[in-house]
Order: sequence, then structure tokens, then C-alpha cells
Amino acid sequence: MQMSEAGSSQKAPGGTQAGPGGRGRAGGLRERAQRGFTLIELMVVVAIIAIGTAGVSFALRDSSATQLEREAQRLAALLESARAQSRTSGRPVHWHPVEDGFRFDGARKGSLPENWLTEGTQALGAPTLILGPEPIIGPQAVLIESAAHRGRTLRIGTDGIRPFAVSSGNAQ
Repeated sequence: MQMSEAGSSQKAPGGTQAGPGGRGRAGGLRERAQRGFTLIELMVVVAIIAIGTAGVSFALRDSSATQLEREAQRLAALLESARAQSRTSGRPVHWHPVEDGFRFDGARKGSLPENWLTEGTQALGAPTLILGPEPIIGPQAVLIESAAHRGRTLRIGTDGIRPFAVSSGNAQ
């Protein structure tokens, strides 16, 4: 193959068009095919991103504030469940804190859990909540606190008509 003085390509022996680099069409196609990423390269990148994301999610453990909020939401749900049991059985259910958790007196034995999920969670004071059997009960509330996050309290309360709800500890 020979190049003209202007640098244009000429026909190579065998009838293929030769470019300025002296490569034929087959060489040019091979270059174009290697410009993108292969599937295995993309899979390796996705795997690296997945491993990095998993590492970050393990590093971001639940904070004590989040755990306290979970405890409050759980207690609100348990109080509503005990309230429903009281209404169906016709007997009042009393909730009160004990040293290592809380107790539902009047509920079916074993029907409701009686412990905190997070160690160090406690109810402030010694309130006793009366959960029914009447559909409308008096306004009631309990404050909970976590030993790991002293000073932050959450209030779980009802006005007697609506379900128990969680709010900040100083809300009435």
C-alpha cells in the first residue's frame, strides 16, 4: 500500500480500502468495537458499588434517638392492642411499668409482650394507664426515656377518644 502525497488512502492489494494508518476495514471495525465497556467490566463496577453501600449501611447503626422513637411507636401500638382486648373482653386492662419492662394486668396471659426492645428504656414515674373497657377513656399519657440518651423524653398519650400517639416529651 502506498500513500499519496496528500495523505489520502489508496486501494491495498486484495481490494480493501486502507486508511492513513495502513489498516484495512477489518482493523477499523476492531477499534470501534473496543471503545465501549464489556459486560464483565460493568458487573465489576456494580459489585464494587454494592460492597461500598453495604459497608456504609453497617456503619450507620441505629442511634439511641431512633431506638427511643421505635420504642414509643411500639408502646403506642401495644396500648391500642390492649385497649381493643379490653373492649372485646369487657374487663379493664391496666398498664404499668415494672423494673425490667412493663405489665398489662387484665389482658390474656402471653397475648402482649412485657419488655422493652432496647435495654435502658424506662417509663418515667409510675403511671398506671386504664385501657377500657369503655370506648371513651380519660386522657392518659406516659413519658419514656432511654438511658443512652438522657434528657430526651417521648410522650405516648391519648385524649381518650383518639388512639395513643407519640409526641415530644414536653407536649401536652
